[in-house]
Formats: sequence, structure tokens, C-alpha cells
Amino acid sequence: MRIGELAAEAGVSVRALRYYEEQGLLSSERSAGGQRRYPRDAVEWVRLIQRLYAAGLSSRTIVELMPCVVDGRASPELLDRLAAERDRIDERITDLTDTRHRLDSVITGATTNMLTGWSCQPEDGDEEGDRDGQAQEGRKQPQG
Repeated sequence: MRIGELAAEAGVSVRALRYYEEQGLLSSERSAGGQRRYPRDAVEWVRLIQRLYAAGLSSRTIVELMPCVVDGRASPELLDRLAAERDRIDERITDLTDTRHRLDSVITGATTNMLTGWSCQPEDGDEEGDRDGQAQEGRKQPQG
């Protein structure tokens, strides 16, 4: 199967297939004229690569997983590696959630400042600032 045929059947671009080859995710043979030729099962392989990318895995991780799925069957190693990837994603979600909370605090402080003139800078010992948008006693009075 030629590269254009594989791209059409698998629903990806020719460029994606070339990238997969560069990353070691997909291999092809070359014809005498230098054209790439893929086996028929490459369609399912490309679809698997797409599912793994959609699940948040990097190309490096996918390359590491491929020996665990060559015969189309899951192995204990595959399950362990996928669980580790899920844990890594959970950590990223936690970090992003914490970052969003800090940004919410900054937005609340800026909004309070805009509406009341109170300082949007947290007082000493008030690292988070005023989360609920209410002016607190001891907060710097508006200048002016």
C-alpha cells in the first residue's frame, strides 16, 4: 500500500505518516523508485497510534509501548506502563488545578480593586489574597 492510500484509509495526513516514521512508530519498505510501501495491517497500526496520541501519550512513550502490543494483545507490562501514564496525567491535572486556583485569586483581587479601590496586593500573611471578593478588615484603604 502506498503512502497516500494508507493516509486515506487511516484518516490521517501523509505528513503524519512521515512523522510517525521519523519517530520510529511506523516502518515502511521502499520500492525500486524510492516510494514508501506499507503492509495492509499498517491501517490498524496507525489507528492505534492515533488512539494513543489522543489518550495524551507522547511519541516517545508510544515507541516504548509498541513492543507490548505487537501481537495485538495486552501484556502486564503494557498495563503497568499505561497506569503510570495515567498517574503522570493526574499529577499534571492537579498542578494545573492549583495554578488555576492561584489565577482565580489574582482575578478576584484585581476585580475587587476595580470595584472598590481596595488594594489587590495580599497583606502580609495573606498569601492567597481575598478569595471571596469581600474587602477584609486591615486591607489597605483605597488611595485618593
